[in-house]
Amino acid sequence: MGISKSFPGVRALDDVHIDLRHGEVLALVGENGAGKSTLMKLLAGIYQPDAGTMELEGAPMSPAGPRQANELGISVIHQEFHLMPDLTVAQNIFIGREPRRASLIRDDELERRAGLLFERLGIPLDPRQPVSHLSVAGQQMVEIAKALSFDARVLIMDEPTAALTETEVATLFRIVRDFVSPRTGVIYVSHRMEEVKEISDRITVLRDGHYVDTMPTAETATRQVIAAMVGRQLEVGVRPDPAAPDPAEREVVLSVRGLTTRKLLKDVSFDLHRGEILGFAGLMGAGRTEVARAIIGADRSTGVVEVKGKRVAVRNPADAVRNGIGYLSEDRKRYGLLLDQDVVRNVMLSSLPGMTRAGFVRDLDGRRVARQMVDQLAIRTPSVTQTTKNLSGGNQQKVVLAKWLVRDCDVLIVDEPTRGIDVGAKDEIYGLLTSLAAQGKSIIVISSELPEVLRLADRIVVMCEGRITGTLANADATQHDIMELATRFGADHLITTGDAE
Repeated sequence: MGISKSFPGVRALDDVHIDLRHGEVLALVGENGAGKSTLMKLLAGIYQPDAGTMELEGAPMSPAGPRQANELGISVIHQEFHLMPDLTVAQNIFIGREPRRASLIRDDELERRAGLLFERLGIPLDPRQPVSHLSVAGQQMVEIAKALSFDARVLIMDEPTAALTETEVATLFRIVRDFVSPRTGVIYVSHRMEEVKEISDRITVLRDGHYVDTMPTAETATRQVIAAMVGRQLEVGVRPDPAAPDPAEREVVLSVRGLTTRKLLKDVSFDLHRGEILGFAGLMGAGRTEVARAIIGADRSTGVVEVKGKRVAVRNPADAVRNGIGYLSEDRKRYGLLLDQDVVRNVMLSSLPGMTRAGFVRDLDGRRVARQMVDQLAIRTPSVTQTTKNLSGGNQQKVVLAKWLVRDCDVLIVDEPTRGIDVGAKDEIYGLLTSLAAQGKSIIVISSELPEVLRLADRIVVMCEGRITGTLANADATQHDIMELATRFGADHLITTGDAE
């Protein structure tokens, strides 16, 4: 109770209280920077509080580290995996707790225990398989199994579904419900309101390091939760203005015909108009990201790509940039940013040839441009010399966007623009993309969140098994329509409304 924690220049938590009851799933929500991660690290023993107390079943608790927290029955599944890729699944689960005989690890017993754990959890994994061979979803299941192997009483889950398909999410929710009992409880941290509403019993909201409220899930509307998180009302379910001029009546900026790759894409064709936001929807593995990668030359493909009516040869991402195509990867930390560099270096990254003189970078010009982008995009940073990894996820995404705006690309391909970003920052990103389209930029938005696609896109391209199964005008589209097209496996015909391809 009354937990406070400060870091140099930042008060991360201020008099925060939270209570988890036996047999419940408590959702913990808040914008990036609200203090959720700090609170979890205090519970896990990674940090120590500056003030306040923690109790477990009425007894004072102050874990000196993660191992002691595990011994107390508190297990944390972090958003960033903590796995050793060269070890097997079983070795990762029981690392440091291996059964031994005469100081030798008994691999057979290790694998037997892991197998029993998987059987109990209903997880189809081979204990002997190296973790490096698993998909992201498989690695997530290993993290869950590892956490539950400690006989946890409190399970803390941080964005556990970020990389899971709908089927895998259903499996995860089953595991959570099976885990909850009269002697256990779960703290579930997520930005996805639909998941919070489905899995939780109560919702605790943090904002700017302060406790706001705890609400019963069944009696609380999503709009109320979001308003508590951001301290203001956000427009939920908004769509592009149907009375606005139809972008499809403007010139075609990007034309793709017969785009095909060896493994997945089959004859993908579409047009993108000036000032249009074109959404790409579909289930995981449908080929949406593969379309983007093929267009920018990251993957080999056949077909025709035209920019402003001129056929272009894009053999690699550098060719794409030279032809006015920018790509914001779904993994911004790995492919979009230099996390250990400052905001200036990241903003300049795609425009360095124009900001050098005699082979030297003009730092003054770079700082001037970076400050302009910080002001234009409302990037929250103490200064343009701040290290990028210290920014929140939403502000990191704005820095990536700034990089391409400085380059002045005609076409922006934005893959999962709000992944790992809180609802307040989402609203800002939506506003930025809509504003850029109004200024004449042509934007492709790839998203796994159907409300996001419907919120942003003028038209929606739906994919399944590497093919386009339909193109819908926003005014004619519903989530049901999109899902029907996204599950049209083996379909040979298209459904198109609005602007015909």
